[in-house]
Amino acid sequence: MRSNTVAKTTNRSRGSGSGARRTMTAAARAATKRAERGHHRPGPAATDEEAPGQRLRAVDSGRTLLIEAPEEGGWDDPPEPSPESLREDPSQKSQEKQEEQEEHEEQEEDETGRGTPPRRGRRRPFTALLCVLLVAGLIAAAVLGWRYREGTRAEQARGQALVAARQAAPVVLSYDYRHLDRDFAAARARLTGHFRDEYGKTTTRVVGPTARKYHGVVKATVAQPAGDSATAPAASVISASADRAVVLLFVNQVTTSTQVTGSRVDLNRVRMTLTRTDDGGWKVSALDAL
Repeated sequence: MRSNTVAKTTNRSRGSGSGARRTMTAAARAATKRAERGHHRPGPAATDEEAPGQRLRAVDSGRTLLIEAPEEGGWDDPPEPSPESLREDPSQKSQEKQEEQEEHEEQEEDETGRGTPPRRGRRRPFTALLCVLLVAGLIAAAVLGWRYREGTRAEQARGQALVAARQAAPVVLSYDYRHLDRDFAAARARLTGHFRDEYGKTTTRVVGPTARKYHGVVKATVAQPAGDSATAPAASVISASADRAVVLLFVNQVTTSTQVTGSRVDLNRVRMTLTRTDDGGWKVSALDAL
């Protein structure tokens, strides 16, 4: 047994190929290199009794140093990543997958959003054109309907106003000094508006006193055309709307008074304006001798 060798036997050992053995081997090599650099003297070889991995022998100043492993477990390598730690966390993987899916969906939405406006832009002129055509059609239909109704009402007004003018002319243009109040009241019933007021003033101030003084009697009739149309009075509608009409009449007036020998016949043309009243009837609103 060598005098410079101190042997200390230990039963702690780890399996061959373990991390502790690899670490001890690396430490021994490092110690040997340091010793060689310091003294350039190789140390004595380890005895066979020394278990590898349990003690290390290094040379320092001609002495043999034994480096023993720690009491518990020997040298341990730094913890290496376990296979489990290298595996991806399922929750993290699921979250990453969900984020990728959301990003993909957002990208698709962006692409769809970028593609949609042109389609809408192409549809907008067509939609606007349809709206314009629809509005124009509705307006045209409304105008045509209004014109049709107005035309129908105007046609009805022509016939109604013509009948009213034929009936009103003899009443308004006739009077007898023996019953002026009755005749003037009957005439006013056929009149309306401002013309009614003017007729009342004229008959009261001028026509009435003159008729009483000279025993004036005036009888008016609408002329009857000769020939086949003798049954239709000489009257025609000049213009007509739904609420107003202008009628031209040929009126014969026979006048007798103390100022006239016998009777006098006057052939007059009269333009009579008639207006529809609230009750739907027609009354004279103006009368002009032509």
